[in-house]
Amino acid sequence: MRTAGGFAKRHRSSITTSHRDRASECRTSSDHSRWSHIDTSIFTMTEFLTALVYASEKSANIARACKQEETLFQLLVQEKKGSEKNKKFVSDFKTLADVLVQEVIKHDIGKKFPGLEDYIFGEESNQFTNSLGEKIKVEVCATETETAELLSKVLDGNMIAAKLLARIVHHDVSIKDPALEKVKVDIPQDTMAVWVDPIDSTFQYIKGYADEKPKDGIYSKGLQCVTILIGVYNRSSGLPIMGVINQPFVTRDPDSLRWRGQYFWGLSYKDINICSLQNQDANATSQSTDDQHEDPRWNEELQPGDDNLSAVISTSENEAIKTALSMLRLYYAAGAGYKSLCAVQGFVSVYLFSEDTTFKWDCCAPHAILRSLGGGMVDFREYLKRIKDGNLDELPELIYNTPVNGATGVDRWANKGGLVAYRCPKHLDTIMNIISKVNLG
Repeated sequence: MRTAGGFAKRHRSSITTSHRDRASECRTSSDHSRWSHIDTSIFTMTEFLTALVYASEKSANIARACKQEETLFQLLVQEKKGSEKNKKFVSDFKTLADVLVQEVIKHDIGKKFPGLEDYIFGEESNQFTNSLGEKIKVEVCATETETAELLSKVLDGNMIAAKLLARIVHHDVSIKDPALEKVKVDIPQDTMAVWVDPIDSTFQYIKGYADEKPKDGIYSKGLQCVTILIGVYNRSSGLPIMGVINQPFVTRDPDSLRWRGQYFWGLSYKDINICSLQNQDANATSQSTDDQHEDPRWNEELQPGDDNLSAVISTSENEAIKTALSMLRLYYAAGAGYKSLCAVQGFVSVYLFSEDTTFKWDCCAPHAILRSLGGGMVDFREYLKRIKDGNLDELPELIYNTPVNGATGVDRWANKGGLVAYRCPKHLDTIMNIISKVNLG
């Protein structure tokens, strides 16, 4: 934790991960055994991962700036229609912050790594309609002045607000994160693509609940549930490689009412697994970072009803699943990105969602971080099928390079089988075996 389109050709593949290899142990985030022998002489991807973190923090600054003035913020909200809309919601919205954040990430990463901008995909279109009915293409211009002039058209001529946002867009952020300097791995740029969710949990962002209290560290709703997600995946295999989750609203100064945030990152590539949480967990236990630190609970033989098992789900989850999971410590929270973050942070054993209304941009970033911690994100319904077939040698991990056959609009990139996010394979096994006994209809 730190304060602070499409392809010309799609590769269709079914990606699985060895269940025996992953389930053989449950590692905490401070297990460095798989990356402590990296050859430091090889070309480093520090710049690329750092660029993702910087882009996420600049995006968080935009999200906070847009939210600071509520009167201004109401000008920025626009209802999604047609193919843009998530069918889960009666009304679905995007804000200028969503669109601007997405364009800033595309611009900054593309500028730093030319050619990659064509492989950065996101949830939002960059079209915005102002109160006069004018359709405006939001983008980052060559200069701060030009960007301000463009944004003023969206903001009904409010040049003061437009200049403020343009200044943030063109201002370089400053972050000191020594752990990023340890990332030394060669990943060819032409093998990577990026999914971006600029503002996950837009409804919570719009409502802006600021005074919610957490239960066991978990917020059921509020600005704390808002996340910015940047995930990198392999174009060929579809597996996630890197992820950054930025939480723009974590604590608010009681005097200035200004918010501070935090971010998390992870990299999982071949035999290398590095995560920003590793140093934190090692520091918390006051042991050498070369040691393996295992939470003894993660090696216990767990049984249904064990108090060490927990799950976070949506309030809209299937009632039969809610009932089955009631024997665990059960939490409800808003935002797919935030619920995944709860699994990343170890607040819960799993985040489970059985519906088909999450998307690739919701999952790529947290999936990469979870893989770096020894966990992952699997297709919920395919996992259940494999339990019934007695074939769990391979885990049905989500992949990110293949659209849903026959679907249109945003549904092309839906996780049609639902998902389960986890850090520990043993916990995943136990909880999914509970669910396998439920009649889901």
